[in-house]
Amino acid sequence: MTDQDVRNDDALNDEVLAAQATLERLRESLGTLFVGQRALVDGVLVAVVANGHVLVESLPGLGKTLLVKALARLLGLRANRIQFTPDLMPSDITGSHVFDLAERRFVFHQGPVFTQFLLADEFNRAPAKTHAALLEVMQERQVTLDGRHHGLELPFLVMATANPIENEGTYALPEAQLDRFLFKLVLEYPGEVEEQRILTLHLAGSSPEQSLATLEPVTNAEGVLALQALAARVTVDASIVRYITALVRKTRSWPGLHLGASPRAGVSMLAAARATALLRGRMFVVPDDVSEVAMAALRHRVILSPEAEVEGRSADAILAEILKSVEVPRGV
Repeated sequence: MTDQDVRNDDALNDEVLAAQATLERLRESLGTLFVGQRALVDGVLVAVVANGHVLVESLPGLGKTLLVKALARLLGLRANRIQFTPDLMPSDITGSHVFDLAERRFVFHQGPVFTQFLLADEFNRAPAKTHAALLEVMQERQVTLDGRHHGLELPFLVMATANPIENEGTYALPEAQLDRFLFKLVLEYPGEVEEQRILTLHLAGSSPEQSLATLEPVTNAEGVLALQALAARVTVDASIVRYITALVRKTRSWPGLHLGASPRAGVSMLAAARATALLRGRMFVVPDDVSEVAMAALRHRVILSPEAEVEGRSADAILAEILKSVEVPRGV
C-alpha cells in the first residue's frame, strides 16, 4: 500500500466518523422530542441518507408532523405540509400558471412541493389523480407543466402519512405510487412506561413545541447531500447482492402473496442497507443491514392473496417467513 493509499484511507475514515457523529447528534436531538418512537426516528434517518421517501401508517396523535418540523430544522432544510383531502386537486400540489395583468403574461406560481422536506399528511384521503401528481415529483424531483420542466431544489424528501385503511373516507393507494416509497413504517402507540414519560414531560412544562423552538441545526442541505454521496460509496459484496435478489424473487412465488415485489424493491433495499451501514460507522454492508431494512422496504410492495386475507394473515408475517427461508451469506 502506497502513502497515497494510506492518506486516502485516513481521509475516508475521517469522513465516516464525521458522518456517524452527525447522525448520532440527529438521533439524540430527536430523542429529546420523541419518546417511544425509536423505529420511526431511525427509519426516517435511514431514508434521508438513502435519498428515499417514507410512508408512515399510524393513527393520529403520534407526532408525525412534529417529526418533520424537527428533522427539517435539524437538517437545515425548508419544510412544507400538505393536508390531503378528497377535493385536493393536482394543481394545489404542483402549482399552476396564473395570468399576471401587470406583465400581461402567464406566470408560474409554485405549489407546496417546491420545498426540501414535504409532509403529505393523510395521504390516502385524496383521489388517484392527486396521487398521480406526485409520481413525477417523487421519482424525478421535478414538475412538468405545459411542456416546461421545473426542477426541485435538492435534497428533496417526502414523508407521507396514511390512516389505517379501515378508517372511513380513505382510498386505496395505487401500487405505482406505493413503489416510489423507500420505506413503509407502521407505528403503534408507545408502551405504558413511554406514555407515562410523555405526560411527565408535559407536567414539567416541556411541551414538544417548546423543545422544537430550542433545536439548533446540526447540518445543512450541502451536508445532507454529502451524507447521501458517502452512503453511495459504501461497499456491497456480491454475496449481499445475491441475498437481496433472492429475497425479492421469493416474494413473487411465495404462497399467500398474490403480487410480489418489483426490481425497484431490490434497489431500495440496497440503498437502505448502505445507509444503515453508514449509520453504524461502516463502509461495507453486512447481512444484518439487509435484514434490518427488509420489512420496511417490502411490506408495501407485496399484495396478499385472497386466501391469505381470509385467513387473517399479514404481509409482515409472510415476509418474516421469507426472511427465515433465505440463506444468510457467511463471512461478509
